[in-house]
Amino acid sequence: MLRDEPRPPGGDRTGPAPADASLLTLLGLGPEEDAVYRLLVDRPDSEPDDLVGPLTPYEVARALDVLVERGLVSARLGAAGAAPRYRSASPILALGPLLEARRGALHQVEHLVTELSERHRAAQVRASGAPVEVLSGAAAIRRRLLAMGREAQTEVCSLMPTRRAAVALSVEEGIEEVERESIRRGVLLRSVIERGWFDRPDTAASVAQVVAQGQSVAVAERVPIKLVVVDRRTALLPLDPERDETEPIALVVHRSGLLIALQSLFDQCYAQATPLQVGRGEAPRADDPLDGLDRNILALLHVGLTDAAIARQLGLGHRTVQRRLQALMTRADAATRFQLGWHAARAGWLEQDDSG
Repeated sequence: MLRDEPRPPGGDRTGPAPADASLLTLLGLGPEEDAVYRLLVDRPDSEPDDLVGPLTPYEVARALDVLVERGLVSARLGAAGAAPRYRSASPILALGPLLEARRGALHQVEHLVTELSERHRAAQVRASGAPVEVLSGAAAIRRRLLAMGREAQTEVCSLMPTRRAAVALSVEEGIEEVERESIRRGVLLRSVIERGWFDRPDTAASVAQVVAQGQSVAVAERVPIKLVVVDRRTALLPLDPERDETEPIALVVHRSGLLIALQSLFDQCYAQATPLQVGRGEAPRADDPLDGLDRNILALLHVGLTDAAIARQLGLGHRTVQRRLQALMTRADAATRFQLGWHAARAGWLEQDDSG
């Protein structure tokens, strides 16, 4: 501990104590290490006796041992019988990693506080018995959406129309953050997306990614509203979809007749939509009539995508898709795309191999 003791001969070696005398302790240094390191910054190549003053010789020796062990100070042996001399490492190089580690820890604490706040709010709503909770602002909606995804235990159901949406309720937000965490925990994910999403190159890749990860995606011509239902016990949807882009306000619906109706809406949309079955494009088996790319093209054609949308989804050229479709039509002796789809379903070309 810092103490007031007589200064060694040679005058005032330390000067007045700075106002931030203990700030380095926030990086994990003890008070003695903090004081000794600061002295060495100003006095390179000091012997231990040069650092005695505010600290006792024992405290200085103990602090130097710790600083050397942590790589904050280096020691250079003197001549025979002479005391070693110590030099501080560069503060940027030595303290920078400690600062970054503390920043990471504080970020985790901030995340925990936010999560606890959302859980506290949800618990208060449940305790009050109110079936509907109102959230205002994109940040609040985003936090609740993330919290719902992390708390999901069995199932997350989503409806995703193509109308422009605020960040809080966009396809990218739901899939890439909430749904990605749920996938890793084995939660069943089912989504119904409007066919118009495939006209957007920036979201086509996201759809392909979540399908490859195991999410069940169905495609519909129209989806009535953005909706997320978790474990059939909590739902989130916009209060007014027309204002969602500029002034997002969302409703969180708890167990009630309204929640049952929302879940029924999702189930109906999912049952009427066309499942999206896109594989990973593996090499075909010896008994497989199609290669993986042709199978993917047929699967996307089956859900109603145009040639251009198929090309964007699979990262192909428009003419490449047209050429492969023409080859498939010739192989199936089909004069139209409809006949090709009928032949593909009848021949089992759209069936997925689940053995791998």
